[in-house]
Amino acid sequence: MPRFSRSGLVRRAQYQAARARNAAANFLVSGSVKGYRSQHPADFSEYVMRQGGRQDSGFPDKWRIDPQFDIADPSRIAVVIHCFYADLMPELFDRLRNLPTDFDLFVTNASGADVAVPKDLERMRHSVVVEVENHGRDIFPTVQLVNSGILDPYDLILKLHTKKSPWREEHADLDGSGAAWKDQFLSDLVGSREKVEEILNAFAADPTLGLVTAADSIVGKEFWGGDQRIVEQLMLRIEMSIDPDELEFASGSMYWTRAFVLQGLRAFNLTSADFDEEKGQVDATTAHAIERIVGIVTDEAGLRTVEAPRLAKLASEPGYDARGWRRFEPGASRTAAANVIPFYLPQFHESEENNRWWGRGFTEWSNVAAAIPAWRGHYQPKQPTDLGYYDLELDRVRMDQADLAAANGIGAFMYYYYWFSGKRILNRPIEKLKASGLDFPFCIMWANENWTRRWDGRSQDILIGQDYSQVPAEDFIDDVMEFLLDPRYLRVDGKALIAVYRPAQMDNFPEVVATWRERARAAGVGELKVLAVAVAEEFDGLGQGFREAGLDGTLQFPPHNLPWVAGPATEVGLDSRWRGNFMSYRATVKASLHAAPSLADDEYPGAMVGFDNTARRQWKADAWYGSNPYTFHRWIAGLVRVVAPREAKDRLLFVNAWNEWAESAILEPTTRFGRTYLLAVRNAVWS
Repeated sequence: MPRFSRSGLVRRAQYQAARARNAAANFLVSGSVKGYRSQHPADFSEYVMRQGGRQDSGFPDKWRIDPQFDIADPSRIAVVIHCFYADLMPELFDRLRNLPTDFDLFVTNASGADVAVPKDLERMRHSVVVEVENHGRDIFPTVQLVNSGILDPYDLILKLHTKKSPWREEHADLDGSGAAWKDQFLSDLVGSREKVEEILNAFAADPTLGLVTAADSIVGKEFWGGDQRIVEQLMLRIEMSIDPDELEFASGSMYWTRAFVLQGLRAFNLTSADFDEEKGQVDATTAHAIERIVGIVTDEAGLRTVEAPRLAKLASEPGYDARGWRRFEPGASRTAAANVIPFYLPQFHESEENNRWWGRGFTEWSNVAAAIPAWRGHYQPKQPTDLGYYDLELDRVRMDQADLAAANGIGAFMYYYYWFSGKRILNRPIEKLKASGLDFPFCIMWANENWTRRWDGRSQDILIGQDYSQVPAEDFIDDVMEFLLDPRYLRVDGKALIAVYRPAQMDNFPEVVATWRERARAAGVGELKVLAVAVAEEFDGLGQGFREAGLDGTLQFPPHNLPWVAGPATEVGLDSRWRGNFMSYRATVKASLHAAPSLADDEYPGAMVGFDNTARRQWKADAWYGSNPYTFHRWIAGLVRVVAPREAKDRLLFVNAWNEWAESAILEPTTRFGRTYLLAVRNAVWS
């Protein structure tokens, strides 16, 4: 839980926060953050009012015990079909014979008729057919599958439905009949094996390709219809505003897509209550709004929407792989584009020191559970799902964490290591890791900061501080030698990787590093790769002088050394008690991606899931508004591209963090976002 420094731009954020406190006094509790009262079931005010207590899971609970959903060995491609007109299903099933690789099939059936999946679909490995209500068109049934997590394992999704669209013939701006439109989709997306291979080859070759639809199906702002306001309200759930002039989406809701585009919809927490009563509407419903949102979030994730006929030119480009589609076969090898290493906080267990300082039984969960929302829709307190409120004394927890990390493209954990003048603190998790048989790489960052009652690492109200005169910093390496010798310890180009949070806090740091190297060699560890965390000089950083200090490089640790740009404090209804800083996550992402290409090969980039330490400091917190899985994906994917030209050993990317729950930097699954941040990492590194 290292802390970070602030830039001068924080003054603007404080000013904005003060204005927001004044605005909060006149805030309509029954209205939305835009100042008007609820007009639609998906309005943000309606969503906020539904928060608290046990939440609707967003899918039928009976699916939890439906044996159809027990898929132990999923394919890499999922086909999702919504059936309203059962007479069209045979044609769709027949088209699936053109898929060249194995797939799993999911059918949501609102037709009222039985749907029998043909037994002779050669490449189909698993099939699931569920009855759903005629609610939310083809969109909500797909969202229900997303919310259930059943689509999480897949790389690509083919989304189809039984389209007739009789209204199209009367539409002033659209040509052709609904039947002709349907035929165009089926022809372009699954018309032949060659066309399917061409689409899959394109996904394999281009990690920025997000969604492929039929010819003449991508439309823009002229097709907002009555949906703009609904979209604006829904986007507030992921703390995003929209530019109405930038709309681009795939109309018709049939396409091939990177699975993450749809998996990420879990972050919207959509339930049945968000969708309109079915009255045959052709516009201005939540379903129509989500159709447009798919286009918006595809772009926000840094991905492109393309019409299928435009992919044909790829076949003539140098290096085109006509068998690229085979990477989507089950069991095909994957190579991570970068070694993603999140920071790991060991504070989730009882310790003697925390019992004394904060009261018996205190762990980080005590802070997490005590947080109170500070603005409308603010996700506090944070709550875990898959892993629960765990105790890191338990080996099973670390096993589950490692399994979850490995399944989503994460290469290792970097443990915060607390060592104060010869004394280990919060050491039980890493000691138990060493004693276990868990096969997952790890490394260490020496979090050599003061521990204070204010949770800020500064020099006031110190609980335990660093005193290098009592035990020299050179001796730190002896304390961690047992871990460096472990065969699971992360090595880069054969060197054991170790990082230091506040290196300039040691006056003789170059001599310290030289001693560490000498002792490591003598102990049989071999060479070290010593990195400094890239923090500001006021926070004991080294700046560009790290090479002169004898270091091998730096690692970025956002939000360190990135500009603090004020967030939309006046728009979100900040609580009048707020005295903290309210920052823009998207501005931080923009600044990071702008600066990253200039990094040297020994400067390793980093991203953050989010940052909001309300759980630690409540009304005096620092909070970044706008973190969501799509923007995070754009950040991670951008940094992956930055390190791609480097030698494989130097394609390192650090993430804040795996489990900084009290600072909202969490890759672990939550009630609010599910696994969507992990899925963003997986798609970015395995695309």
